[in-house]
Amino acid sequence: MLEDGKLYVGTSRNPDDSINKGEYLDLKYANRHGLITGATGTGKTVTLQILAESFSNAGVPVFCADVKGDLSGIAQIGEYKDFLEKRATTIGLDPYEFQEFPVIFWDLFGDKGHRVRTTISEMGPLLLARLMDMSDAQEGVLNIAFKLADENGLPLLDLKDLRSLLAYMASETESLSAMYGNITKQSLSTIQRGLLVLEQQGAENFFGEPALKISDIMRTTNDGRGAISVLAADKLMMNPRLYGTFLLWLLSELFEELPEIGDSDKPRLVFFFDEAHLLFDEAPKILIDRVEQVVRLIRSKGVGVYFVTQNPLDVPETVLSQLGNRIQHALRAYTPREQKAVKVAAETFRPNPAFDCFEAITQLGVGEALVSTLGAKGVPSMVERTLVRPPSSRLGPITEPERVKVMAVSPVAGQYDVDLDRDSAFEMLQRRAEEAAKAEEDERKREEEKEQERPESRRWTLPGYGDENDEDDRGRSQSPRRRKSTKRPGYRRQTVTETVIKSVARSAATSLGRALVRGILGSLKKGF
Repeated sequence: MLEDGKLYVGTSRNPDDSINKGEYLDLKYANRHGLITGATGTGKTVTLQILAESFSNAGVPVFCADVKGDLSGIAQIGEYKDFLEKRATTIGLDPYEFQEFPVIFWDLFGDKGHRVRTTISEMGPLLLARLMDMSDAQEGVLNIAFKLADENGLPLLDLKDLRSLLAYMASETESLSAMYGNITKQSLSTIQRGLLVLEQQGAENFFGEPALKISDIMRTTNDGRGAISVLAADKLMMNPRLYGTFLLWLLSELFEELPEIGDSDKPRLVFFFDEAHLLFDEAPKILIDRVEQVVRLIRSKGVGVYFVTQNPLDVPETVLSQLGNRIQHALRAYTPREQKAVKVAAETFRPNPAFDCFEAITQLGVGEALVSTLGAKGVPSMVERTLVRPPSSRLGPITEPERVKVMAVSPVAGQYDVDLDRDSAFEMLQRRAEEAAKAEEDERKREEEKEQERPESRRWTLPGYGDENDEDDRGRSQSPRRRKSTKRPGYRRQTVTETVIKSVARSAATSLGRALVRGILGSLKKGF
């Protein structure tokens, strides 16, 4: 049943339920992206698992999210089960062999995998604004903050860095507005409150260093298999917007860092977006346009993107049109919206005269799907009703001791598990404030010393007002050198904030051309 250069998905059958032929995903067209849809309990996760296994055996690294914990079993060798053996016999998969796969577990919270982080700077203003559900005005102010940081060499690594920069901006809205555009204290206050909410939701675990290296999710083993990176997302799903934003950031990083390779025999990486509707729920049009652009262009960089969701209507039409490989599990058609979804799904396939696609979608059993993949010259194959092959790895979650053992022998063990807090915007602004305050204090002392050292002949005196023969209330003479000098009229010492403002403003005025370059989704283009 196996063919070189192709991934075996399952075996199709005829309308009379007799076996038809094997259905394959051609590795050459695997970077043309794909879609896996179906109602809850119809077998989407198992389909994702068998595709990840097949890509790994073909030497292609895989990144996928484990939303329910069921996907973690891919790290362990499969176990005999009657229904799995029955499926293998039915579709003619002989021999049906069990296997374990090279897995790297990741977790934003560090509980069920290696810590995965990025920095505020690498996230960029567009995705951060999406994460915080900002208005257009607030997003504009956030863009100014990033530009100010980029131009002045202020690394924004974690939440405290951004908070300190916003505090500085709030202290000098007038001068910064003249330089960058309107900045209101109301917008700054709203952004600061949003950062507080993010921190309470656990987002501080995501921002910081060491930041994830893209190369660590594109590893291959010594025997040539691709590593499967599994993101533990069960806890992350408690904050769906953070989950969606993280995956978009990762896709953006891949797009910005990987070089163009054109068409190749197989992808360099396959990326699975589970619960894909969370990426697009209430997303502004500009973000959807950017995602569509990234999906369209990242193909030439050797990355295949596969969206996994319940309903094909969850994916915008502009993105849906880019997905060439389709696996459709059963959908229900009880409500008008569900009927519309079934109709949309049926119409996206190349028709098969042997059966009605609309009717078949509502009648598919568990582990059965309509499959259409790109064939010769990238032309979609005729849709076939297919029994999906059983997985070779364990079906279901692994135990906690098993997870710990896998993490202990991971190729990235120890690289991401300890937080780093290097010199960044928070420390730099604080240091500038201290230096400016010290300079102001030294200047004040020098002025006082000059005032006291003035020659007596140059001093203005009036009888009873500063004359050296003046007496105090006890009749004792007072010398001008012993009296405290009074401050000049109108003198006001600058505050620490004002000195920092002047320092940063002077730096901004002389730093044109030093701004960092950002890509389509606002992330840093590190090659510059």
